[in-house]
Amino acid sequence: MKNKELLESAQALLETQPNRIALLANATAFINDSFDRLNWVGFYLFDGTELTVGPFQGKVACSNIPIGKGVCGEAALYKKTMVVDDVLQHDNHIACDANSRSEVVIPIFIHDKLFGVLDIDSPVTNRFDKEIVAFFEQFVDLLVKTIDI
Repeated sequence: MKNKELLESAQALLETQPNRIALLANATAFINDSFDRLNWVGFYLFDGTELTVGPFQGKVACSNIPIGKGVCGEAALYKKTMVVDDVLQHDNHIACDANSRSEVVIPIFIHDKLFGVLDIDSPVTNRFDKEIVAFFEQFVDLLVKTIDI
């Protein structure tokens, strides 16, 4: 499926979710099912102090991530998407899953307040090209509109 069709499918799915937990859980399953060569897809939610693991697909995850620490904490701090082609070369990487080799993290802001981040890992280096990253950013935009309703 191309990105446009994927986004349309995502919108149809996300609009039908009864609450935020269901929304985030099915969002992770949707991404995990729609893309190959992923080993972790999930959300870290901002609790007012740090990022705390939310709904995800994959192995057991780090529970808490301070703002500024790891790729997730950096994306939250710098308010921008972070793409790491080789996590073994990224000094600030937190290794929750030793099999991860590349990572993309998209911060989620609702009304200019940090809600959390979408974190996606792959066991393959250089997994996330510009087209995939653009899709994930559009997916987060769609998610924000759904959450904000």
